[in-house]
Amino acid sequence: MGRLAIFVDGGYIDRIAKDEFAIRPDFGKLSSIIASEIDTRTVEPVELLRTFLYHCLPYQGQKPTPEEADRYGKAQRFYQAIGRLPRYEVRLGRLAYRGQDAGGKPIFQQKRVDLLLGLDFALLAGKHQIQHAAILSGDSDLIPAVTAAKQEGVCVWLIHGPVRSRIDGKATYARELWDETDERIELTQTLIDTAVR
Repeated sequence: MGRLAIFVDGGYIDRIAKDEFAIRPDFGKLSSIIASEIDTRTVEPVELLRTFLYHCLPYQGQKPTPEEADRYGKAQRFYQAIGRLPRYEVRLGRLAYRGQDAGGKPIFQQKRVDLLLGLDFALLAGKHQIQHAAILSGDSDLIPAVTAAKQEGVCVWLIHGPVRSRIDGKATYARELWDETDERIELTQTLIDTAVR
C-alpha cells in the first residue's frame, strides 16, 4: 500500500473555491475526495498519511482595531478546528503589510507559507515516508520541492483549478508546475460540490 500526503495551499484553494466554484470548502471532505480520486487512478491501494494546510492568519496591526481583533480570533478558532480533524496538520505563515495600491487598498504578502510547504514536502519524500504527494496549489515556487520529491521516487500529483479562470480568463496555475508534476487532477464543479462546507 502506498502512503499519500496532501499539501494544500490555503490561499490558492480559497481563491479557486470562491472565484471559480462559489463555495466554501470543507477541508476534511476535500482531503477524502482527493485521496479517493488518487486511489482510483493507481495500481496499488493508497492510504492517506496526512493532509497539511498552509495559510496565514489575517493581518493584525500592533494596535488592532476591534474588527481586526475579531477577524483574527475567528480565524484562529477556524484553524484550530481544522487542526483537530483526523490526519490534519495546519501550518501558519504570516501576512506582512506592504503599503497601499494606487486605489488606497492595503497590500499584504504571505510570508513563510511556500517555505513551510516545501520543507514538509521534501522531508517526507527524503525520509521515504510517502510514495504519493498531492499538491493543491498553482505556485511555480514549489517546483524545486516537486523535483526533489520525484528524485526520491515519489509520484507527485497536481490538484488544480480550471485551465482558465471564469473571472479574468487567466490560467489558475503555473504551467511550469503542471509540466513538472507526474499526474494532474482538475477540480471540477462536480468534484468540488461534494466538498461543500
